[in-house]
Amino acid sequence: MMPARLALAAALLLPSAFTAASDHLDSPKVIADPRVDIGDIYAWTSADGRRLNLVMTIVGHALDKNAEYAFHIDSGPRFPDTTARTDIVCRFPSKTQADCLIGRDETIHGDPGRLAGLASASGRSRLFAGLRDDPFFNNVKGSRAAFDLAAAALRQGVPRDAAGCPAYTPKQTAAILDQWRHTDGGPARNFLAGWTPMAIVLEVDLGLVDRGGPVLAVWADTRVDDVRIDRMGRPLTGNGLLAHLGSDEEADAYKLRYNAATPGTAAEFVPVIARSLALYDGYDGRCGNQLMIDADAPPGQRYLPLARLLADDRLWVDSAVATCTQLFGVELGLHDCGGRTLHYDAVNVYRSLLAGGTNDAVTDGVRADDQPHSDTVFPFL
Repeated sequence: MMPARLALAAALLLPSAFTAASDHLDSPKVIADPRVDIGDIYAWTSADGRRLNLVMTIVGHALDKNAEYAFHIDSGPRFPDTTARTDIVCRFPSKTQADCLIGRDETIHGDPGRLAGLASASGRSRLFAGLRDDPFFNNVKGSRAAFDLAAAALRQGVPRDAAGCPAYTPKQTAAILDQWRHTDGGPARNFLAGWTPMAIVLEVDLGLVDRGGPVLAVWADTRVDDVRIDRMGRPLTGNGLLAHLGSDEEADAYKLRYNAATPGTAAEFVPVIARSLALYDGYDGRCGNQLMIDADAPPGQRYLPLARLLADDRLWVDSAVATCTQLFGVELGLHDCGGRTLHYDAVNVYRSLLAGGTNDAVTDGVRADDQPHSDTVFPFL
């Protein structure tokens, strides 16, 4: 059996050995039915500043007729304050029938398979659901090779500082980062090229979701018989940071608890995320330069600010801004809609902010998807 600390490192470096998206296959219930397995979610402001665009990819090639697929949108006047909630809940009784409720009054009914989208009666929203090329890109093999090197270094006893950050040597750091940006020793390749999961795509007028204010916090979940099966907000948080220092059975139970929770009830996951962040902080060869690190706090509390932010696993969108260029844009206080468009280099930016506090501290060598997507033309993928 892999030692516990190496299992933790594996979770940090690679969301899953068999990953096909930034969040999936993360609990027994999800593995049992990929039709309710959320691969990724995306949320961003339209270029004209009038609508919120939403995408949820589902790992299975079909949707479960008994499941609910939902986006939850909390709105408020400023980050991180939200005062209102709008739920968008969709069911798909058959391949040619969708039933969605947006808030209390807006509904969409009919066949969601037309590329032009199925419009609501009011014309303020539209829906598409069908197989589309997935926009997430990731050099899984390179990440795996980097994990193997990091695991070997940990096994050999890499020292850690008082906060738990590993002090890799310059040679070890260079070797890990080199493996990370190559595939089988050659140019980096996108492991997900050609992957076409189910996609649920929505375009909604902002007036339907911004009752509390222009700043929106978005997360998604799937439910069957009123039991939450999977949930997701930011890329990689669920699988990349929620490692567990115990047996496989304990890890499975932990993941089930995470999926059963909500952003508002996720405080129990802060300590383990903080321990994971300590390991991430060392991957660029420097400890103490991670996003939001509290250098003045006692070592055991250094990573808590970012851990709390990530445990509240929501994508933040400033809908008052139509320019969308930066993952964590709202959290960083930038004049940017933030959220996540189809073109963000999400895996590299996310890991880089955790490793070195910048957008390019680490890279897996894959910078764009193999297929063209559009952030402006529905259904985008």
